[in-house]
Amino acid sequence: MIKDNVIEYKTYSFANRIVKAYRYLTKEQKEFILSKQLLRSGTAIGALVREAKFAQSKADFINKMSIALKEANETKYWLSLLYDNEYIDNPSFQSIFEEAKEVTAILVSIVKTTKENH
Repeated sequence: MIKDNVIEYKTYSFANRIVKAYRYLTKEQKEFILSKQLLRSGTAIGALVREAKFAQSKADFINKMSIALKEANETKYWLSLLYDNEYIDNPSFQSIFEEAKEVTAILVSIVKTTKENH
């Protein structure tokens, strides 16, 4: 993965962490419901960012990035729920949650900037 597109790189890297977290949650913690939600939302972020790369218009780009932002926010919800119910320890939670916040902040900036220039 080329690092020249920061959000694309970060969301792909984040998706890899989510897949690893899902493996851990299902194999070690035997948690299948919340972890599946985390997997779905956490990997959707990067897929939507990748889709936005070939958006048909600026409005389509904004829409895809806005949906990616919603998925990032949802991912933070599932992470918090898993942590509060003791499926994820504090150091792991802090690390992945900080990354989720960073991805969210970048997406907020992209959506805001693009809307201003629309």
